[in-house]
Amino acid sequence: MTDDELLRYSRHILLEEIGVEGQEKLGQGHALVIGAGGLGSPVALYLGTAGVGRITLVDHDSVDVTNLQRQIAHAMARVGHPKANSAREAIASLNPHVQVEAIVQRADDSLLDRLVPQAHVVIDCCDNFATRQIVNAACFRHGVPLVSGAAIRFDGQLSVFDPRRADSPCYACLFPADSAPEETRCATMGVFAPLVGIIGSMEAAEALKLLSGAGQSLAGELLMLDARTMEWTRMRTPRRADCPVCATRAMTA
Repeated sequence: MTDDELLRYSRHILLEEIGVEGQEKLGQGHALVIGAGGLGSPVALYLGTAGVGRITLVDHDSVDVTNLQRQIAHAMARVGHPKANSAREAIASLNPHVQVEAIVQRADDSLLDRLVPQAHVVIDCCDNFATRQIVNAACFRHGVPLVSGAAIRFDGQLSVFDPRRADSPCYACLFPADSAPEETRCATMGVFAPLVGIIGSMEAAEALKLLSGAGQSLAGELLMLDARTMEWTRMRTPRRADCPVCATRAMTA
């Protein structure tokens, strides 16, 4: 590590669970972030400031003034710009040493099959059920751990789905594709601004733990937050034997 890196990341290096070796792993890591909005903003910024060597941001949308209430990677000067590009600029202003690729495109099977195998961790920061399902399926096809978060109104949730672990469920184990909930969007339901910061920051923490080898991931557990009372609920989430995504992969692995 260079002198600049030793100074920049000194507070990580002081942590016994990370140290120089863990920080070097972060520098060699590649994180794929799906969505650069409310959740993706803190994820992108924390991965960038923490020194993750390569970050790929995927988002097809553009910055709107209504986003600025909670999407902290964006600014008035970038209203109308693609969110992926805006978040890349925000990371560069904090840490110019990381490599950030911005892809202004909606995530689909073809794109994910190209990007997921290149990544060491995928962070799902999207805002719709269908995309979460295809991201989950791609991660289990290619054996890449997935950090998944969601936030709407005052309610947030967070989990990790790790296909490298035999006991880890996938997103479809908890939320089967054939039982799609009614979509709720910020534009109609609203969202408490700090909630996306809380859940997004925790997504970043789980991704950094996976990349550095520090601590224990949330694989096999689901955290749910009611921000009205700041009460957390923690649930065990076993793998479903009949899951069409991860059970099929387990049998062929």
